[in-house]
Order: sequence, then C-alpha cells, then structure tokens
Amino acid sequence: MKTNCTWEHPYTPDPKYKKRVAYFSMEFGIDHIFRIYSGGLGYLAGSHMRSAHDLKQNMIGIGMLWKYGYYDQVRDQNSNMRALFRERFYTFLEETDILIPVEINGHPVMIQVWYLDPKVFGTVPMYFFTTDIPQNDLFSQTITHRLYDSNAAIRIAQSMVLGIGGAKLIEALGGTDIYHMNEAHALPLVFHLYKELGSVDKVRKKVRFTTHTPEKAGNEERDFHTLERMGFFAGVPGDEVRKLTDTHGHVLGYTPAALVFSQKVNGVSQLHAKVSNEMWAGVKGAPKIIGITNAQNQKYWQDPELKAALDADDTEALIARKRKLKKELFQFVAAQTGNLLDPDVLTIVWARRFAAYKRADLIMRNHQYFYQLLSQTKYPIQIIWAGKPYPGDEGAVDLFNRLVVNTHLARNATIITGYEMDLSAMLKKGSDIWLNNPRRPREASGTSGMTATMNASVNLSTDDGWIPEFAKHGHNAFVIPAADLNAPIEAQDDHDYKHLMRILEDEILPLYYDQPDQWWEIAKNGMREVVPQFGADRMADEYYKRLY
Repeated sequence: MKTNCTWEHPYTPDPKYKKRVAYFSMEFGIDHIFRIYSGGLGYLAGSHMRSAHDLKQNMIGIGMLWKYGYYDQVRDQNSNMRALFRERFYTFLEETDILIPVEINGHPVMIQVWYLDPKVFGTVPMYFFTTDIPQNDLFSQTITHRLYDSNAAIRIAQSMVLGIGGAKLIEALGGTDIYHMNEAHALPLVFHLYKELGSVDKVRKKVRFTTHTPEKAGNEERDFHTLERMGFFAGVPGDEVRKLTDTHGHVLGYTPAALVFSQKVNGVSQLHAKVSNEMWAGVKGAPKIIGITNAQNQKYWQDPELKAALDADDTEALIARKRKLKKELFQFVAAQTGNLLDPDVLTIVWARRFAAYKRADLIMRNHQYFYQLLSQTKYPIQIIWAGKPYPGDEGAVDLFNRLVVNTHLARNATIITGYEMDLSAMLKKGSDIWLNNPRRPREASGTSGMTATMNASVNLSTDDGWIPEFAKHGHNAFVIPAADLNAPIEAQDDHDYKHLMRILEDEILPLYYDQPDQWWEIAKNGMREVVPQFGADRMADEYYKRLY
C-alpha cells in the first residue's frame, strides 16, 4: 500500500518544464502488457508520458484502470473476429490509500487510486482510477470495467470519474498549474473547477484541451437532461451551464464546451488544426485552435539495430536486419493463419483501427483486378491486414470478417487478429510499405505511419493528417494526390483507388525489384527525416512552449 502520495518525480524537473501539468486521458498506450488503450489516442498519450519523463518535465498522468481493458481480439471456430473481455491483473501497479468520493446519479461512488511508478515503463508518475471495489454497488463497480462502454449512462459516469475524480486527486496532491484534457472525455473537470473558482476566466487560465476528431459527428454529444440528472455538471445548475456553453437544444456537445473553458486548444496536425477551426467557427468564445502535430516515442518504437545501421550508413546491415524482422513477423503470421510469407517479396501492411473512412479494403475495390495483382509473378507482392474495430461497430466487424473470407485461400494475402502495441511494432518493423488510405481530411494525424517510417517501412498514403508536413513523393514516401472534396464519395474513392494502383504498379514495384539501391535510399531518407520533427520529445517540448 502506497501511503506517501505527493506530487513527486524521480528527478528534479528541468527549469524549462517546471510548471506543473496534470494530463488527463481516457486511455494510455504505455506498453502492450498494460491493456488500457484502444488505438491512436492512447498510443499518442503513452508516447507523451514517456517523452515527458525523458525530458524531466513536471507532469503527471491521470487515467482509468480498465478491468477488462478494451477487448482481446480473438477468432471463433470459423476464423471470424470475436471480442473477448477478460479480467486483467497488473502487479506492477501500487495500490494507494487514496479513496475519492464522487456523486453519480445521486449516489456516492468511491474511486480507488492506483499508482504507476516511473521506473516501471519510464513514464512520468501516473495515477489510475477504479470503482470496482466492495464499497460500491454493482452498477458503480462496472463504471471502470470497459473502455468506451456502449452503455450511455456508464460512458457518462466514466467521464465523471476521470474529470471530477481527477480534479479531486490533484487537490489532494497539492494542486497544479495546468489541467490538460487529451480529448473531451474528462469534461466534468471544467465544471468542477468552475464551481471551485467561480468564473470562466479563472478556469480558462488553468485548462488546456487537445481535440482529435476532425468531423462533428465523431465528437461526443449526450442528452443534456441526462447529464444534469447524473451530476455531470458537478453541482453547477443546468440553466447556468446552458448560458456558459451557449447550449440551446437537448444535447450538450463535449468539444464545444471544452473549447469555451480552455485558454489554449490544439489540433494534432497542421491540417487538422485548419479543419477544426473551420468546423468550430460558430462556438462563441472559443480560442483559435493551433496545430501541435502528434509524434511518437523513438526509444519505444524504433528497432535499435535498424537505427544503428542507419547511423553507420551501412545499407547492407539495414537490409539484413529488415529481412530478419520480416521473417520474425512472418513466423507470427504463419502460426496464426497458416500463410508462410516470403521475406524477399515486397510486403504491404494495412494496420490500424477498422473504421469506414479508413477504407481497409480500398486496394481490393476491384476484386478481379486485386486477385490478378496477387497472382502476377514479375513483381510479386504480399499483403497483411490487422487492426481492431470498435466491438459495437457492426459494419467494421463485418468488413474485417469479409477480409478473412476474401483472403483465406490466397497464399500471399492474409488478415491477423491480436492487434496490440507489440504486434503493431512487429508489423511496422516487418513491412516494406505502410499503406494508409483514409478519406481526406478525416484523419486527424495518423501516427502509425511515423513509427513505420522509423523502421524502414515506406509510407504509401493519402495526403492527410501528418503526411502533408512530412512526405516528399519519391523521396521519403509515396503520396496519393488529393481528390476533389466536393465530388461524391464514390468518385473520391474511385480517384484514390486509381492513383493508389498507379503508384503501386508504375513506381513502387519497379523501384523495389529493379532499382533496389534507389528504394533503400527512399527508406533511409524517411528514417533520417521522421525523428527530428515527429519524435515525441519534440512534441512534449512543444506542448510546454506553446500550450502550457
């Protein structure tokens, strides 16, 4: 039992980063053994916590201890995807003697706090909340069971635990200069602070907000009366909340409310900031949204031997290491699917959250042509898909299962389950092409391509998210020209598909097989150029300089 809970770090904070910052996130992708994340939002937050530690920043992290995590992605007897919810135990966490009361739906709920010591994963000090304790009733115990629970009341309660519980923890730790909400899930925090401080201006001085979703439909909204009844507004009267947030209808938008209460706000790429400013232009009192482009922690994600070969400019060693990493990945794939792939063949990987706008199946838009591509022998290719849909997204789950059916007889195309941080890293290290084809401009950042590039995997991407800031076609990546956003969706998809296939067949395949020296120069250019701008140390430094 940890009893000495203070705002403590294993280092003296660097004077550049002495301001206290409490970072709130519903998920953290810190390590694959700590299954409290779903995808990119969590990966970003985990890299931030690691780099904040490396830079000796005066920051702590506040999150949730999900009993069943997000879900384990497994297969049924027909090889279709199934979501398995399995209880997790983490012996590296330390139980504290802190119990925090939060009133939810008129009932007291107790939050037990657990501590993650920086020495475990190399993060800043972190605190995680659970309500699954005997002091609570059965409903209250389930609040921290599943990340992004499909039950609306539980989702609301989760935000209250993170936001109000987090604010109370910070008070117990002696306060902070800045409260940083990574996405608007912790929104009740601002109402708690408003009740304590008495004015929006005082709250704004302390609150910062990062928005991640570049379309209004993806930003969380809830029924106003349900929020009020459950205590989401931390005791602030509903009529007052309506005036403060300029809410007139029956729903409260989390993102507009977070904008009103935040002094500084950022999007997660320069394009995303532009899109977000246009999207939320009607929110009264909202600050201009700046762009602080996402990044990833190099020490965690990059293979050390690939880095050493690059640093020594030893292309032969780089090629040899890459081939070994491909073989390691292919052993994993074969054990799961029976497909034994060839390390000497160009390997394309599409791996990320399954969502309609990310278009996992764009490359097989013309099925007949797709199978012809797989069967041609002059320039052979291999394709691996991986990634998790939200378990309640029936369309995404169906797409995953259709890919299972469409590839199960192919020798050189397959889809795998079990997509966690370790498999994500293995896929990046074992791929030659990292395929990323979301509909522009719906990808806020798309950080997976950054870590793929660190590992000599070349991006083939639509010009979305972070790509416009990095990619130089034919130099460090390959970029699908932007489609006309005013055209119908079908026409945009046709445009992107045609250019994807043109670039793959006319540029990538001939380069890989006929001009390998030039191919490896492209891969090395990407490795050299990605870290200075898209390593998380840059990002963590920029947050202090521009947001805090």
